[in-house]
Amino acid sequence: MEELINQYRYLVGGYYGVSLIDEYPVKEYILKDIEEYIKDFIEVNPIDNFNYKEEAESIKDNLSDKVKLQDALLVLYKINGPMDLVFIIKKRLKKYSKK
Repeated sequence: MEELINQYRYLVGGYYGVSLIDEYPVKEYILKDIEEYIKDFIEVNPIDNFNYKEEAESIKDNLSDKVKLQDALLVLYKINGPMDLVFIIKKRLKKYSKK
């Protein structure tokens, strides 16, 4: 059960990570793909007594941008996302490691 919750958390974190990448011109299409992947995940792996929407809001508000971007890399791998977006995210993550 905890493993499914953690998977849901990184999927949602990845969604918000991709949403941070304003310089990617077609991010809306990738976000839609991630959204569909999350919906399919929930359908296949329902978690009893778990408030998905509340958890997503908590992730959006409380997770650092760095972690969201790291989650985005995991999610893009899962959905076979575009490599140019992966490179943009990695470049952005390097800025966090220099701080």
